[in-house]
Amino acid sequence: MKLAVIAFAASFLLLGCSEQANVTTDNGKTYDWSSMHGKTVVVNYFAEWCAPCLRELPELNEFHHQKPDNVELIGVSFDPMSNEDLAALKEKHGIEFPLVLTQPAPAFPFERPNMLPATYVIRSDGSVDGPLMGEQTLGSLKNAVGAE
Repeated sequence: MKLAVIAFAASFLLLGCSEQANVTTDNGKTYDWSSMHGKTVVVNYFAEWCAPCLRELPELNEFHHQKPDNVELIGVSFDPMSNEDLAALKEKHGIEFPLVLTQPAPAFPFERPNMLPATYVIRSDGSVDGPLMGEQTLGSLKNAVGAE
């Protein structure tokens, strides 16, 4: 399965992505998977009803502030919600890292996870690691991006 995801991501990057393959975050940044420019992107799926997701938020916030310059962290709501509801959820739970806007609909070079919390690492070469299942810590996130 992992090889299939890596092969898909590599072909995705080689063939180029359509405009639908981009994601935009609430801070206005757009990620184009066809041109990562040396960046690694950590994508964390969460939901407000997921207790482990809420427990890992402080670790994700800390990682966001300590991550290397070539690493980005973005959060994705597992549940569909309006951009306004997403902003309210971010404020309510003190999320300090960017969240992916739901409109326009995001597209990633991997399938949506079946369980939460789930974290993916998209490398600058288009390879995808993950999902890393369960609560992540500052240490596990640094390890996943090779920062330890």
